[in-house]
Amino acid sequence: MPARLPDGAPAPADGALPESALATLGERPLGVYVHVPFCATRCGYCDFNTYTAEELPGGVNRGSYAASAIAELRLARRALGPDAPAVSTVFFGGGTPTLLAPGDLAAILGAIDDELGLAPGAEVTTEANPESVTPTSLAALREAGLTRISLGMQSAADHVLATLDRRHTPGRPGAAAQEARAAGFEHVSLDLIYGTPGETDDDWRASVDAALAAGPDHVSAYALTIEPGTRMHARVRRGELPLPDEDALADRYEIADEALSAAGLSWYEISNWAATDDARCAHNLNYWRGGDWWGVGPGAHSHVGGVRWWNVLHPSAYATALSEQRSPAAGRELLDAETRRFERIMLELRLADGLDRALLRPDGRAAAERAVADGLTVIDAEADRLLLTRRGRLLADAVVRDLVD
Repeated sequence: MPARLPDGAPAPADGALPESALATLGERPLGVYVHVPFCATRCGYCDFNTYTAEELPGGVNRGSYAASAIAELRLARRALGPDAPAVSTVFFGGGTPTLLAPGDLAAILGAIDDELGLAPGAEVTTEANPESVTPTSLAALREAGLTRISLGMQSAADHVLATLDRRHTPGRPGAAAQEARAAGFEHVSLDLIYGTPGETDDDWRASVDAALAAGPDHVSAYALTIEPGTRMHARVRRGELPLPDEDALADRYEIADEALSAAGLSWYEISNWAATDDARCAHNLNYWRGGDWWGVGPGAHSHVGGVRWWNVLHPSAYATALSEQRSPAAGRELLDAETRRFERIMLELRLADGLDRALLRPDGRAAAERAVADGLTVIDAEADRLLLTRRGRLLADAVVRDLVD
């Protein structure tokens, strides 16, 4: 959750949704995202809406967070009404969700089931820093019903972790992955970052190899983005760190794709690889396919039936709104048909399943043909879908711009 909010119209104090949005409930899966805004320390590259203990005033603490989140879930039940489908995916993100006690995450998950209902076989994911979990806490989370864990590994190189301000040792992510497996987690993912200043191709190869050695069935690999306002951005501006090199980023992506593919993990979204269809992150696929989700927590974003809204950023403002039985939403927007078309093109093209060509207008279809000629895309004629090649994945943003112009 980035620590900035978009412009938008005022959101109703009772959280009510337009009839047009409610009328479409059940046409798409319903997910719940729970943003846990707490971190032990702030990483220099992170611009998410997170807070360390030192940054929070008295009265705002981890211990009281679950009660506020549960209050928002009760509001969600009222706003969605009786026709909402059962929740098929839950994702605890952050921040560091596993800084909360396992009992707190269990209580929030229980409230999701009580208020909205969990579908049979629902995917329930938590993000975690490797140093924030233990065999005991992992066993408690699995017992509570969590099925999937995504561990923030980032790198296996000491000096890269130091530049990123990560606290864990290079070997800890692999050990945590094995502990999660032993605790009974069905799916274990490791998250990597490439392009950190000072990282070499050999550092990156070693990181990918270390991730694979831990035996995950899912790996995410993201290019480092240096966001304005972060500590790393300030270091780059002062000349202490170089900007990531675009050619090096492309090389690192190809290194990762080759190694992960050779190990039996197939890409299904530009930055994500999975060993099987079941190992894919269903929650994120719901985002990329334009599904519905309710975002719980400070700064969390939601989308239902073409209505998008976002909560106030600060945990104290969030808690106050809910204690006063008001929606914590700071604003919302109704997406028009053209915006929804653009977002479908932008997101669906990122998927291995590709883009429905029916979304393209004549100029977009001509651009798609040029992309095929340039080796950036191929056409699945049977499904009438446009698919990115590996080279096209590296230039996906440019391809999207051409398709919607």
